[in-house]
Amino acid sequence: MVTPAQPDNGQISGNVLFYSKPEPLSNETHARVGLRRIDRPFAFAAGAQAVPLTVTEFPVAALSYPIIFAGERRQPLAVMGVTGDANMFVLPNGYFDVGVYVPAYIRRYPFVLANDPARDQMVVCIDRGAPMVGDLPDLPFFDPAGQPTDYTKNCIQFCNDYETEIRRTESFVSLLMEMDLFDTRKATYTPTNPDGTQGATQEVAEFFGVSEDKLKALPDDKVRALLDNGALGQIYAHITSLAGWDRLINMAVARQNGGQAANVN
Repeated sequence: MVTPAQPDNGQISGNVLFYSKPEPLSNETHARVGLRRIDRPFAFAAGAQAVPLTVTEFPVAALSYPIIFAGERRQPLAVMGVTGDANMFVLPNGYFDVGVYVPAYIRRYPFVLANDPARDQMVVCIDRGAPMVGDLPDLPFFDPAGQPTDYTKNCIQFCNDYETEIRRTESFVSLLMEMDLFDTRKATYTPTNPDGTQGATQEVAEFFGVSEDKLKALPDDKVRALLDNGALGQIYAHITSLAGWDRLINMAVARQNGGQAANVN
């Protein structure tokens, strides 16, 4: 029916970000199901402090978010919030703020590609629990003959393209790890007390980032290799994006303290 591929974390399950009830897409089970146009279409992402990012998204995502690496696999993430379960960029109307980049991980929802161990192949899934998926759809998944609609075909192609980018991102991260370019970083802020003095510095996040010192210490041939394969540009997009912690923390502090700013370190 479709060309499958592997999702971010292997077999899809309910604990994968956003996907509460993933089901293999089937013209039998989902013959009358599709996408409904709803109010607040990105409300499902309103509680996401960070979402996975692919390496080719770095340059444009860097204009909106800090880009960090997390966990043993050094998963690239776009950081969207710093307090509680809050995405600072999803507005109360359920849309992203104007001019803010929406990562592909969010744009592919409610579709995802997953591994089917029983058949040793990949399958296309949808999140049946997604608020925009239901009966009497505006955009059906299948036509009356049981064939995927053009909308569904486009969504599947998007997922396949995204899978290609996941593989490219894994290669990029592996290269950085082989060159030992990561170090541990912290984002902190210093609140201002009511009397105008500075309060105690507080840690907001700890993450992995590329060390500029390690990058500068690389032999010329390795720097040339990073330049030739395009990795150097993506590295500097990541490094530049870290200035976005200032904006992000100040947005959070302003919301909590009625406009009071923070000093970011």
